[in-house]
Amino acid sequence: MVDTIIWDLGGVLIDWKTTYVYDEHYFDSIEKRTQFFDTVCTNDWNENQDAGYPIAQATAEKIAEFPEWESAIRDFYGRWEDMLRGSIPETVDIFRDLHTSGRYKFYALTNWSAETFPIALKRFDFLHWFDGRIVSGEEKTRKPFPEFYQILFDRYQIVPERSLFIDDNLRNIQAAEALNIPSIHFQDAVQLRGELVGRGIL
Repeated sequence: MVDTIIWDLGGVLIDWKTTYVYDEHYFDSIEKRTQFFDTVCTNDWNENQDAGYPIAQATAEKIAEFPEWESAIRDFYGRWEDMLRGSIPETVDIFRDLHTSGRYKFYALTNWSAETFPIALKRFDFLHWFDGRIVSGEEKTRKPFPEFYQILFDRYQIVPERSLFIDDNLRNIQAAEALNIPSIHFQDAVQLRGELVGRGIL
């Protein structure tokens, strides 16, 4: 029986995309944008900051390595709020339905820089519906590493087998399932609602 629901945030409840800054007009070509994200501000680089590495230091180091990309590198965090478009209303509605049922505890398990997470806390009221939040930048580790999930279990006395984990990243889902957490690989709100109904949770 599920008594706890664990939510990822970005891509599930919150709409954050680099393309909101680095759109087709930012670079001279799609090839340059691809090169930038493949070799300069890579996903691994961003996740390093999510795991607690200082943004200013990471930016300075990256500019020193790729001075020809300085403007684009600075904009990654300099225009970070522009990437934070808003909530994903249909998924927030599902969260609201679950929250008002009074049947579950709710926790956020998110890969997010501790330096930028306060912006989201001010912007999104639903982040205060959680019974607890584990933010990777504050813990200096992140998904999919098992120790990050274990922090959540230990801090809030969560039983993995009685929980449900929702994340849009298959890598994180696989890590959760390896720890015996039943999971839903989020695609969109329609799919999520259908799976929750099918499991008797909604």
